[in-house]
Amino acid sequence: MDLELITKLRNQTGAGVADCKEALAESNGDLDKALEILRKKGAKIAGKRADKEATEGIIYAYIHANNKVGALIELNCETDFVAKNEEFKNLAHDLAMQITAQNPLYISTEDVPEDVLNKEKEIIKEELLAEGKPEEMLDKIIEGKLNKWYEEVCLLNQSFIKNEDLTVEKMMNEKIASLGEKIKIGSFCRKQINSV
Repeated sequence: MDLELITKLRNQTGAGVADCKEALAESNGDLDKALEILRKKGAKIAGKRADKEATEGIIYAYIHANNKVGALIELNCETDFVAKNEEFKNLAHDLAMQITAQNPLYISTEDVPEDVLNKEKEIIKEELLAEGKPEEMLDKIIEGKLNKWYEEVCLLNQSFIKNEDLTVEKMMNEKIASLGEKIKIGSFCRKQINSV
């Protein structure tokens, strides 16, 4: 097995050496296919760990270089051992940077209050009717526009700023697979000084 490929895959995913070797063997040395195999494996592991308790973790603060915008995030995991792990701290850093840069309002689609969601649907519907879209097409178009809106306002739905091929949720699933524990975002806040 090509050590250079294993190292490259490991650097891209944070997965263990054995997992990288296995994925490369399964994909016959195709790096892109190996990445996909590891992502699917990560999603499966995340699914298996979903019912676990994540009562440990850290509070992490990120302040942008201009000192005018920053974020505070609570990132939870299952054990104190993982909470002290450098990879876990790097994940908290990346998530806080994401929040600072992309200004999400909610963690996931489930966190969007019903009144806010209904108002957004109403706004979209009015715009579509004003554009003369056919009534029978509205539901389908509204669904598509809502998904786009979720990509802006929900942290887990956003494209990850360090790799736009991944959503934040997929990136987190890879970390769950790599660290072997449930990881969840407890809460976050973002502060910005608006310059005049």
